[in-house]
Amino acid sequence: MDTNRKYLIFDLSEIDKINYYQILITSFETMRKSFDGTKGIIKWDGVTPDFVSTLNTKSPIYNIEEIMEILQTEEWTGPIQTSGSTIN
Repeated sequence: MDTNRKYLIFDLSEIDKINYYQILITSFETMRKSFDGTKGIIKWDGVTPDFVSTLNTKSPIYNIEEIMEILQTEEWTGPIQTSGSTIN
């Protein structure tokens, strides 16, 4: 596991600011998105890409352990389904 890998969450209303050449995501289609489709996650190794400073809706920068914890929340997985009912 690369301990130098960094992750950032941002509002997809700013998708036009993302420079895919500077991150480890190749396109909007391959980007991890929140369950409601309003947020995305980008990742990179090493130095923070220049365009990150232009994002107005950016989260703090996370490491792998932190982002994995976030990805387990309902915001990223959706409500739990159990035999025909939804648990919120």
